[in-house]
Amino acid sequence: MDKFSKYLLTALICTVAMGQFVQVITRYVLQLPVMGLEETMAFPTVWLYILGSVNASRENTHIRANVLEIFVKTERGHTILAIVGEIISLIVGLWLLSWAWDYTRYAWRVWRESPTLYIPTFYSDVALVVGLALMMIYTAWHLLRHVRSLRTGEPA
Repeated sequence: MDKFSKYLLTALICTVAMGQFVQVITRYVLQLPVMGLEETMAFPTVWLYILGSVNASRENTHIRANVLEIFVKTERGHTILAIVGEIISLIVGLWLLSWAWDYTRYAWRVWRESPTLYIPTFYSDVALVVGLALMMIYTAWHLLRHVRSLRTGEPA
């Protein structure tokens, strides 16, 4: 899974960077803008953002404001704080996932298309529900890891 996500994210970021490079060269150097390029670049960009968030969730490297860790001195206390944080993240994430699922069902039913090239926008809309579902799986996995750490006394 690590290799797949690494290669996928690398391919997405290269695609977005190359698209932006082509856009700058054709629009500002050659004075010949490529019609529909912004439209097509929206798809890998959305997937890059969402899958980047999934990757941060997988690596457990999201930005956190752990102010309470300053006041808690023990490793057990830090683990309990991590468990509470993961539970809150899971509750909020599952709530957002239910909204994303409703939106995905709506996007499937309406089947909108992009204005210039008529590409179905569902292919970028579905990124949200896929990403949130994967993030919730990783959050649950980290929660179980912290609970196991609290139970055994070993570091997570």
